[in-house]
Amino acid sequence: MLYSSLVRILGIESSCDETAAAVVEDGFHLLSNVVQSQIDIHAHYGGVVPEIAARSHIEAINPVIDKALTDANCSWDDIDAIAVTYAPGLVGSLLVGTLAARTLAIIHNKPLYPIHHVEAHVYANFITEQSPTMTPQLSLPTRQPSFPLLALIVSGGHTQLVLFHGHGTYELLGQTMDDAVGEAFDKVAKMIGLPYPGGVSVDKAALLGDSSTYQFPTPRTQGTYDFSFSGLKTAVLRATQREVGKDHTFPSHELPGLLNDLQRQNIAASFQKVAVRCLVDKTVAAYEQYLPNSVVIAGGVAACQPLRDRLREQLSIEIEYAPLALCTDNAAMIATLGYFHATAVPPADPLSLEVIPSLSMTRTSWVMAD
Repeated sequence: MLYSSLVRILGIESSCDETAAAVVEDGFHLLSNVVQSQIDIHAHYGGVVPEIAARSHIEAINPVIDKALTDANCSWDDIDAIAVTYAPGLVGSLLVGTLAARTLAIIHNKPLYPIHHVEAHVYANFITEQSPTMTPQLSLPTRQPSFPLLALIVSGGHTQLVLFHGHGTYELLGQTMDDAVGEAFDKVAKMIGLPYPGGVSVDKAALLGDSSTYQFPTPRTQGTYDFSFSGLKTAVLRATQREVGKDHTFPSHELPGLLNDLQRQNIAASFQKVAVRCLVDKTVAAYEQYLPNSVVIAGGVAACQPLRDRLREQLSIEIEYAPLALCTDNAAMIATLGYFHATAVPPADPLSLEVIPSLSMTRTSWVMAD
């Protein structure tokens, strides 16, 4: 465990299709943040192809790490520990990042801390300062969240409401029972002929659409704080089929060719309105029950501007958001959470660390030392 007054963590992230490395100092000061995206590669296929993602990580991982160190003006002597995503994610992608981190930990004799990717998304909100040499400069929160902390974690693979009592201690209040909200955005986008990635495309189309055109049902769940987006996605499919004069047997992949831009925009806006309302209503209800000191949103869907706006309007406390660049997958969040691990718990053995592709937050927790 590290107790020096100045702790610099190198973070490495490769859980899906972003190869990323970053250096964070003392759990709040961002010195560098390098992300090499594979969006252009996977856009051709309409989604992430695991084998291609892993191969791309192999090509990018060393140059990305070297650039993160250079941008931070750090040598290996300046790095106190390495933090790396080990769960959850695509197994091939995770293996590339962890193998690089394990090798570097051994070569440079650095402590190694395995980080849970979904939990780390929350810690993007803990970054409040950045190096003045970074470009572009990010619009960061003015202060770190305080505990108890309510987090709405929304991405392509996860939709959860989590109550953090402190670093490493949390309880899962609710989660999606089927599709994650980001997955629903991607599937709706593909259904109506918008390009990958779907979340960004739906956001852009919705700005030009009329959200009152279609009255999609609000998803209902048995659990107070659970989510469901499969039914909403099906409702969008049926409405789109009716819009083009087809019945429920008409293949969804043939729908885009029958829609015009205005129809796409109206469907996107109507879908987004219901999806955002569902997320906000449950978050506000959880806030009113638990009265946390802070509320954050985390994950790729946290970049959705209507979600940010509506949540700020509905909450009775002030809320700050991480910049869009730190909402999607990045290594800055890995390094930040790594700092809190490094000051509290023993490091992992780089010779035996294994990846866990499907590890849920309900199955992992760590507790700060006294």
